[in-house]
Amino acid sequence: MILDELQTPIVLAPMAGGPSTPELTAAVSEAGGLGLLAAGYLSVEETAARIEKTRALTGKPFGVNLFAPGAPTPPGEFSDYVDALAAEYEVGAPKYDSDAWDAKIDLLVAAPVSVVTCTFGCFSAAEVSRLHAAGSEVWVTVTSVAEALTAAEVGADVLVAQGAEAGGHRATFVDRVADDVTDPLGLLSLLQLLTAAVDLPLVATGGITTGAGLAGVLAAGARAAQLGTVFLRCPEAGTNSIHKGALGSATPTMLTRAFTGRRARGIRNRFLLDHTDAPAAYPEIHYATAPLRAAARGAGNSEEVNLWAGQTHSLAPELPVGELVAKLTTEAKIALTKALSR
Repeated sequence: MILDELQTPIVLAPMAGGPSTPELTAAVSEAGGLGLLAAGYLSVEETAARIEKTRALTGKPFGVNLFAPGAPTPPGEFSDYVDALAAEYEVGAPKYDSDAWDAKIDLLVAAPVSVVTCTFGCFSAAEVSRLHAAGSEVWVTVTSVAEALTAAEVGADVLVAQGAEAGGHRATFVDRVADDVTDPLGLLSLLQLLTAAVDLPLVATGGITTGAGLAGVLAAGARAAQLGTVFLRCPEAGTNSIHKGALGSATPTMLTRAFTGRRARGIRNRFLLDHTDAPAAYPEIHYATAPLRAAARGAGNSEEVNLWAGQTHSLAPELPVGELVAKLTTEAKIALTKALSR
């Protein structure tokens, strides 16, 4: 198993939409962790090109993350929201697509990588079998025991346990406004529940930006930690300047559907606060808001762009990947030693 071969128990979160680059993925693998390349929002051709570029940058194992497609949303459930946005902003046409799920699996079967992960849903047993036959491990991101049991049933090798603290999109298999009355599980609670329910290796993700945080999830039963926000300020990341500028501030985060129609955690700004009633309609709203987000980035306007980040983003340093991984690893060892000596 790949987790047994890592020099440090650090996995790069696959941050689609800009931050994920071959350079960032390769740098984390070269530093002794496991780099994951985000294929979300990319065409099959773009995905293939980024995989090949990553291969050229490192001979170490790395993985690719896919977005599992959900069902289309009836237009009547989001048309009022899009019309209201259109009265103030330039918006795009809301549309549904599968993010080329089938074609990307075909690509990864034909040109295998060490690990294939998915978010927003689960592979089928047949898809897991195909990826296994190609030589890839299969990881599934889960937010609950029910999702973990589904992933285990289809033959997943590893579960990525995403706590509510995590930045970016919630990985829930189904996103429903009606479920918002139930608090999403924090990472420590989720790890304990999954350890009791499923006999699979766990990778913990959500709000981990320090070595002490890494040590904490290892002590709670995770085999490794998947980190995203802490890498956003690295020079190898493709994070846009507005996003980088907002990271490390004292501004808190919140969960929102305002930009994409799927619950996600970002740094609070005016757009999030003005659209707390956004419906669940992904990826339809994602496409509708794409022009207004692009316009905001072009204008340097941080109030109308998604600033995905975890709850501890204020602690994210600005370091090259190699230095950051070494720092986190050393801090984790120190934290574990201190804890054991108490």
